[in-house]
Amino acid sequence: MKNTGLDKILGRIEDLDSVNLGILVQRLAKERNLQETVFNTIKDGILVIDSDGVVQYANEAALNLIGLKENDIGVTRLWKMVPDLARSIDRDAISGKRTKSPLLSREVELSYPEHRVVRLYMVPIDAQIGHHDSGGYVIVLTDITEERLSMEERIESERTGSIVRLAAGVAHELGNPLNSLTIHLQLIERKLKKLEDQGEAGKLSESLQVCQGEVQRLDSIITHFLEAVRPQKPELNELDLLELVEEVLKVQEAELSDRRLDIKVEVSDEIPSILGDRGQVKQVFFNLIKNAMEAMQTGGSLRILARKDDEHVFLQFVDTGSGISEEDLSKVFQAYYTTKKEGHGLGMMIVQRIMREHGGHINIESRKDIGTAITLQFPQQHRRTRMLE
Repeated sequence: MKNTGLDKILGRIEDLDSVNLGILVQRLAKERNLQETVFNTIKDGILVIDSDGVVQYANEAALNLIGLKENDIGVTRLWKMVPDLARSIDRDAISGKRTKSPLLSREVELSYPEHRVVRLYMVPIDAQIGHHDSGGYVIVLTDITEERLSMEERIESERTGSIVRLAAGVAHELGNPLNSLTIHLQLIERKLKKLEDQGEAGKLSESLQVCQGEVQRLDSIITHFLEAVRPQKPELNELDLLELVEEVLKVQEAELSDRRLDIKVEVSDEIPSILGDRGQVKQVFFNLIKNAMEAMQTGGSLRILARKDDEHVFLQFVDTGSGISEEDLSKVFQAYYTTKKEGHGLGMMIVQRIMREHGGHINIESRKDIGTAITLQFPQQHRRTRMLE
């Protein structure tokens, strides 16, 4: 920060008496406080290191980004705190040796204190006055984690979209011959009933039933697939999530009772209504409760926990079922992944798609043979309205 008046005073500091020196110290302290305030309002991380990599200064953003503490300043080498950063920077630049370019700009992945992607810009302190040899460096760190994730999501979305459009076309084309097969199998069934040799007709009838069963199964797979890949846009209305949970539990009441499962709904806060599509959100609850039910033995328990914060409403489904192994957890949202004999493997894919369409998130934690906890995060109405705008 340029201050010509202060520069003039510093230029004749040897001529100052004790009173003026005291005034100068106060002015310098004010200047320092002002600079600290300015640097700490900047969202980018700013570091100053010496030629050995020891951190001489860090603003608040830099401290948070790389996990430094106040007492690390002047003591800790940056390369010890952030080895990923050290590996990404030219060793000649770190040691202060002459390089072809005194500037450095690149993207770096940090793993501590949390996973972050940052854009790093590093320049020798003396570069502005034409020297390549430097006693220190200024490093600017810009957090681009969200930007990188957004780009990766767009690429993945475009790739998935292409596959989905192709697969939806194939599924549609398969529907026509299946309809034809169904009609002809019905005609065969009628003719078999008219055959005189009932013994032979009985054998053919069994084969016919197998064929009809397989056609129905294929039709069910295609129907569920088309629901997953060609979803309806949600029709947003005010919804009471706990009321919807009760409705779904009532539909599944008989099956839950037959399995002698203990169901508890626990509410820790007054849960506000959200904006959502009634049918789609009920589908989410139905799929999650059915999965939990089928994962549990007789006497198991399912707890449905509801809470909120300032921005979101959370519903958590915690079961005491068979759980999911660590290696299989990442496959849960993949199409056709299922551990059930009769499952089509599209239920959780549909759940994830509906949650995304509602501006929400889904998180799964599970331990094999212990149980599974699935957390749904819905935006509150005021947040959802801002998102739509």
